[in-house]
Amino acid sequence: MNKINYKKRLQLLFAELNNHGFDGFIVPHADEFQGEYIPPSAQRLAWLTGFTGSAGLAIVHPDESAIFVDGRYTLAVRDQVDTFKPYDYSELNQWLKEHKSVKLAYDPWLHTLNDLALFKDVELVPCETNPIDTIWLDQPEPPLAPVVPYPSDTKREQIILDDGIDAVMLTASDSIAWLLNIRGGDVPRAPLPLCFAILYANKHVDLFIDKRKISHELKNVTIYEFTELATILDNLSQSTVLIDPKQTPIWIIKRLNKIVKGDDPCALPKACKNSIEIAGTRAAHLRDGSALTRFLYWLKPGVDEIQAAERLEQFRAETGLLHDLSFDTISGYGANGAIVHYQVTPETNKILETGNLYLVDSGGQYLDGTTDVTRTIAIGTPTAEHKDRFTRVLKGHISIATCRFPEGTTGTQLDILARHALWQVGLDYQHGTGHGVGIFLSVHEGPQSISKRINKVALKPGMIISNEPGYYKTGAYGIRIENLVLVTEAETIEGGEQPMMGFETLTLAPIDRNLIEVSLLNETEIAWINNYHARVYEKIAPTLKDEQERQWLADITSIII
Repeated sequence: MNKINYKKRLQLLFAELNNHGFDGFIVPHADEFQGEYIPPSAQRLAWLTGFTGSAGLAIVHPDESAIFVDGRYTLAVRDQVDTFKPYDYSELNQWLKEHKSVKLAYDPWLHTLNDLALFKDVELVPCETNPIDTIWLDQPEPPLAPVVPYPSDTKREQIILDDGIDAVMLTASDSIAWLLNIRGGDVPRAPLPLCFAILYANKHVDLFIDKRKISHELKNVTIYEFTELATILDNLSQSTVLIDPKQTPIWIIKRLNKIVKGDDPCALPKACKNSIEIAGTRAAHLRDGSALTRFLYWLKPGVDEIQAAERLEQFRAETGLLHDLSFDTISGYGANGAIVHYQVTPETNKILETGNLYLVDSGGQYLDGTTDVTRTIAIGTPTAEHKDRFTRVLKGHISIATCRFPEGTTGTQLDILARHALWQVGLDYQHGTGHGVGIFLSVHEGPQSISKRINKVALKPGMIISNEPGYYKTGAYGIRIENLVLVTEAETIEGGEQPMMGFETLTLAPIDRNLIEVSLLNETEIAWINNYHARVYEKIAPTLKDEQERQWLADITSIII
């Protein structure tokens, strides 16, 4: 296979920019719909630079072309990109101060108000057409997956617009899918139809989508082609329209006359699952946990990362209810496990040998729920350092899982619990501790999170969020323990003075006891592990048809003293 000449692609882009009088160009990992996952036709950042991560930003600049990523991708970007100098996102502001004497073009469909706010004191010029589309001669066509109905209760009545708001512009595909009870297949790993919508105060919806995708009736919905969006927006010149500055493309905002900035009104009710959705996700996690448990029984030295990822997907497929993976499986042995969002390739594929750790982060999309789980497994006998680091990560995981907190608490306030045991010995990890998860929607869902990054959204009953502290030793190994948890209803604890909420762990899969250094745990932590493993055995064992699998599960979930 011929090696891609990224230097030539960059030269072609400079030539195209010169034709239009631009000095440089901003290339985000984004499409018009601002989702995490984007279709092949919108993978402009990957096409230009070779970077395949889910978050990144490149700036084509005559003095120095640069690419900016977050802590998840600092290792991956150096392996994948050689034509752009890599930086952390935190360095963007300083970089712009040092490289601001140029005219930077940007595609107004691919940037939000919040995006452009980062480019202070920089001359920005919108371009009518994306110059990469001009030079990308074999660019794929936009996706055309059919839209299908999703059985659920009505959602529109849950959206209450403030007085004076005539309509809300919805640009997040998962919000629209949730609101209209539809699903699609336009992007990898998330059952989403790429579309825009306008929700009016009277609950009517204008949906903008390629009509070839629609084959069933949508009640109280008028369907338009994307090409009709400009006309409809122009007709709203006297209307007050709510837009989310984190989500709405500049192109749309420029067409509106009277806007109010606010959060996507679908985000919070979508995050707070109802009783039917909670029952569904419990069933999905039981099914998924059984598949993962069978995989862990099967796993052995001598297989490689690709074989392991493929076999895990097969176990999930054997449930008969797997729609898709919820993201590309992270299957990393040894040093590859230290790359937070590692993606195995034939070139990087490692065989699992005794003496190191294997990290697998994976999930499934089922009609009744979306899963995301990480397990770290010792291949052979772990070292004392392996056990120390793993146990400190486990202590953080348990601190989150057992936390009780009052109404109004945010994930930012809880984040320190997950890091405390690591911080005591000078260690940390460079990613968030928890992200929201949808129901047969996106595996990464807001507005809630558990992170150092300030998030003012309070945790509310019905929210599903991941609990995934980790530790990564560059060039050596990675550790992450991830379960999904459900925020529970507030209850008054005996002797307490105010109601407290907590977490119910949804994920059901064994944690590697061989990696636990019991001397680092207190009685409460040991009790949590024993109780969790007892529950795993109780729920998972009846789903296993093989007696040897059941006996193995009994052994690895037995109590620790």
